[in-house]
Amino acid sequence: MERAAPIVPPARVPERLSVRDQVLDALRAAIVSGRLAPGSVHSAPELAERYRVSATPVREAMQLLAREGAVEVLPNRGFRVAEHTARDLAELAQVRALLEGPVVLGLTRTVPVARWERLRPLADEAVVLAVRGDLGGYAEADRAFHRAVLQLSGNLHLVAVADEVHRRTQWPAALPQRKGGGVRDRDRLVADATEHCVLLDAVAAGEEGAVADAVRRHFGGGAVGEGVHG
Repeated sequence: MERAAPIVPPARVPERLSVRDQVLDALRAAIVSGRLAPGSVHSAPELAERYRVSATPVREAMQLLAREGAVEVLPNRGFRVAEHTARDLAELAQVRALLEGPVVLGLTRTVPVARWERLRPLADEAVVLAVRGDLGGYAEADRAFHRAVLQLSGNLHLVAVADEVHRRTQWPAALPQRKGGGVRDRDRLVADATEHCVLLDAVAAGEEGAVADAVRRHFGGGAVGEGVHG
């Protein structure tokens, strides 16, 4: 009788990787919220001290952010938070509209209502974060909702590409801060988050006209120079 092969426990994931991911999430939230302002330069040791970690996971996180277009690598200096113009973000929104709009509209006609209702907690969570004015938290919740919608298509390539473009639209534009901007930002987030719920309500009610309007409003994007929706 053959001896059973010994059970080998899974290799432990190096703690350094989990620290990197935590730092990556923190840096993304800081960039989206503007706490790390567009154009500002930061060294790995400086950020490591801020987040109370070693410089290695910070460098690794920053390299990933550089691939996403969030920061630029400055040899022997550190990293500069990328400066995106309003036009850059609006053009990316147009790309998202081409990727997502037609697909989502088709899904509302073919996917059972019960599967759409499973997305309700994601929509509700986005509204809660929007009301709080949590820019970083809302950015992640917004992308989670959109990912879940596109996953209904079963096209994982579409999901990956659309998610990458979506993330790039969330980096703030390099514009001067305006008085009362925080209030306007929160109002914009709430309006965008509410559109998720409006879409789900229209699908549940079977109102084709309302569904088409909701998809066009939220997934259709705007002309270059207009605001970017979530």
